[in-house]
Amino acid sequence: MYMPEGLESRLDRILPGGKGVWVPLDHGISQYPEEGLEDMDKIIDQLIDSQVDAIVVHKGVLSHQKKIRDWRNFMCHVSASTVHGGNRSGEKVSIATAEECLDRGAIGVSGQINMGEDNEAEMIIEMGDLTTDAWALEIPVLGMIYPRGENLIISEDDETNGVAHAARLAWEIGCNVVKVPWTGSVESFQKVTRSVPIPVLIAGGPKNISFNELLVIVEQSIQAGGSGVCIGRQVFGCKNPVSNVKALRAIVHEGMSATEAIKLLEE
Repeated sequence: MYMPEGLESRLDRILPGGKGVWVPLDHGISQYPEEGLEDMDKIIDQLIDSQVDAIVVHKGVLSHQKKIRDWRNFMCHVSASTVHGGNRSGEKVSIATAEECLDRGAIGVSGQINMGEDNEAEMIIEMGDLTTDAWALEIPVLGMIYPRGENLIISEDDETNGVAHAARLAWEIGCNVVKVPWTGSVESFQKVTRSVPIPVLIAGGPKNISFNELLVIVEQSIQAGGSGVCIGRQVFGCKNPVSNVKALRAIVHEGMSATEAIKLLEE
């Protein structure tokens, strides 16, 4: 399949060997204070030192970081809303263009669609515009797609609860990578990964699980054909982000089991 020159090399940089450990730090725009994001320079230092493959930030953070470091693997997130939006807080709006993100120093862009929200159509339009512009600029697009709105219609035979449809939406609208929730089992997540020919990254999972439990999920997602993780709070919100990234990399890039990766945390 034809790909514009430059796009493939950028994908290779953020998904070495087709796998990726990405950390999103876009949470502060939605709500703040956010534990772990008080000192962005410090956490980004730690993430780079731990060899994450990509970091997702908003454009203001991106511009600041490019002034103080030459690291190249920032993805710029263009979607935003806050917890103060009432019953419309899940309705994302676009706050940047692909060209602006590239000018600010991003390697690629990221956008979000919350399926089932009242303004789902507007989010789809904005994502379509983003992938169109990114294609012309030869930069990759991450689609963060969540089936979570009140208007969701999940068929009785859909074991993925809309997640396979989320992945399919990302691919068909032109995203190069998709981030989706974990579906709860290897068998159901296989239906997600087999539904698209693009890399599928998992989100951080339930907020009430331990990091050790998350590592088991990561291992299972890889077994199901997943390509890695795009996990935020379970990394930046913990006591030792470097150790957590090391464990994630062990599973995603080195093929370790969760049991083996957990032992790394104890070293």
